Amino acid sequence: PEPSRRVKDRIKVIVISRLVYRKGVDLLVGIIPQICSKYHNVDFIIGGDGAKRLALEEMVERERLQDRVDFLGAVPHDKVRDVLVKGHVFLNCSLTESFCIALLEAASCGLFAVSTNVGGVPEVLPPDMAFLSEPNVSSLVQNLSRVIDENITTQVNPFDFHNRVKQMYSWRRVARDTVTIYNHVLYKQPRLTFLERLNRYVTVGSVAGLVACILAVTLHFYVMLVEWMQPRENIDVVPDIGLCSEKELSRYYENGRHDSVNNDGDDGGAGKKN
Repeated sequence: PEPSRRVKDRIKVIVISRLVYRKGVDLLVGIIPQICSKYHNVDFIIGGDGAKRLALEEMVERERLQDRVDFLGAVPHDKVRDVLVKGHVFLNCSLTESFCIALLEAASCGLFAVSTNVGGVPEVLPPDMAFLSEPNVSSLVQNLSRVIDENITTQVNPFDFHNRVKQMYSWRRVARDTVTIYNHVLYKQPRLTFLERLNRYVTVGSVAGLVACILAVTLHFYVMLVEWMQPRENIDVVPDIGLCSEKELSRYYENGRHDSVNNDGDDGGAGKKN
């Protein structure tokens, strides 16, 4: 974060995205005129390029908002941070998203976010760091107006946002959560019986479920035939060593990192950032 680069007497809404249909540019075309008409101290900075840029430019010309909307064009990834730190609010209008890394980048730079509630977006940031909206103009305008009316941008501590994102998304936490999920699936979830699996296949659909059941039964009898020809007790089985616990994973991570620093002189850049 770099709050000193923010304009104090105006509110800058940042949009950084490919300007295509999937990113909700058509929604943005409807949002900007309403917000600019309602709030005379709000400007938009739009970074990105795409087939829908023309629609935005035509809207700006039609509404005479040339002094309120700034088009940056395509922004290189190493320059995204320099754009984000100038803003107060980050606006994401995507119609579909698997995760939306842009929300993390914005929050890491200290921006409060207003986003569509689609895909994996609800899992990215906690409620006090972002307002989620239905993918329509009225809902997004309502939440963006709420941010402005309640002076939420002045209540946000950019460095607190940055540190929280840093703690929420670390490779150590990703590794720990992955091991936890695998342990839960492998050791705490009881294995389904053959009949239970068939019952689940049926729920796929009347035709697809029937096909899945036929394939499952065929494979089941094929495995039985193979086991009759080659009994399981005659096959060498690799012993199950199990997955490590969270405490063991943390100790392994710390030891591995320590060895990497001692042996190579650095830790691939991670140590330099800490």
